[in-house]
Amino acid sequence: MIPRLLLLAAACACATLAAPLDFKKLNPEDVKKGVAVLGEGSDFLFAFDSATTPALFVDGKATPAMKKAGSTGPWIYTGKLETGTSHSFYYMVDGKKTGGLTDIPAFGPDSYSQPGVPQGKLSEKFVHTSRLYPGLKTEYWVYVPAQYDAATPAALMIWQDGHYHVERDGPQQVPPTGQPPSRLQNVIDNLTNRKQIPVAIYLLIDPGTVGERAMRSVQYDTVSDLYPRFLRDEILPELYAKYNIRKDSYSHAIAGNSSGGICAFNAAWYMPDLFSRVLMRIPSFTAIQWKPGEQDGGNIYPFRVRREPRKNIRVWMQDGSEDQEQLSGSWPLQSLQMANSLKMKGYDFHLTYGTGTHNHSQSNSEMPAALTWLWRNYSAEKTSETYEMDPAEKDKPLFRVKIYNR
Repeated sequence: MIPRLLLLAAACACATLAAPLDFKKLNPEDVKKGVAVLGEGSDFLFAFDSATTPALFVDGKATPAMKKAGSTGPWIYTGKLETGTSHSFYYMVDGKKTGGLTDIPAFGPDSYSQPGVPQGKLSEKFVHTSRLYPGLKTEYWVYVPAQYDAATPAALMIWQDGHYHVERDGPQQVPPTGQPPSRLQNVIDNLTNRKQIPVAIYLLIDPGTVGERAMRSVQYDTVSDLYPRFLRDEILPELYAKYNIRKDSYSHAIAGNSSGGICAFNAAWYMPDLFSRVLMRIPSFTAIQWKPGEQDGGNIYPFRVRREPRKNIRVWMQDGSEDQEQLSGSWPLQSLQMANSLKMKGYDFHLTYGTGTHNHSQSNSEMPAALTWLWRNYSAEKTSETYEMDPAEKDKPLFRVKIYNR
């Protein structure tokens, strides 16, 4: 569980603030615990109520000295942090490490609603009853940017765990879950308005349920073509009936977090003729649905990528060094394995590897960069492209692991 984290929307992260950040907006209990932080774009304020002078460390580096807020207030530090990524902090008090948080999102201007940028519209919630998964009911929403014209076929992007993105400035689930705002709708509006990504229809789809049974892991972590067929044969026809959507793989992208991340890759792996652009965040390339002698788990993918013919797909992936370890596998190590496998086979891929946990802070903060990279050089005049690794990536070595915490 991550303590409360207050992030206020800014009209522009690079602008001078109209008013300074005020520690009085922070929860007093969080200030006492040393977990209070306030951010607006790149501007951040840290506050800690300590009997002796604390030393603040942000991303492992000491900041300038904190100052006392009056005679009775907490210790305060204000400064700027890089946007488009996540950060961490802690305090040293009397030689002991205390307080702090690991996953602090720092959103850039494209993650906020901007003046003059038209906003798209989110549909009502639809409910689908499956044939491939007997008894399964699935909820989904559709986000349509303002620039969509039914006379012109649009691109398509599918997001797993769709409920997480239905609120414009925050997740449907709020702390104490600890996940930061998604802000996907704002990112879509800003990038589409500047023509950095194509006009696209966005399917925000949740995993289904059979009665009271949640089917998320069964759908997302199973290594097979069943879920891709579910999208192709059941869900997409409903979208095609409502919206004018291009059918070429070149114009289709798919994204997800955690189990939704491997789900996105699995869909493109089995159906590269349907999905050619993949965004996977803290993906679960682990043995969650491994059934020995019956069914492969997601842990097999780094080796399948190395040994099987290269697919024509483009992949952005993100993870953090403090991602989780379970009996089913190691999230951070499997992500590095996967990145090296993609590199060895010459895929057009990009890995951002931070210091975060199994959390959306980094991936949400970097979402504008990820979508811009994923759709780069897109042309409505084309229906296909052979993806090649960026020359800058070719010149880089394979990823290596250094033991640092023992």
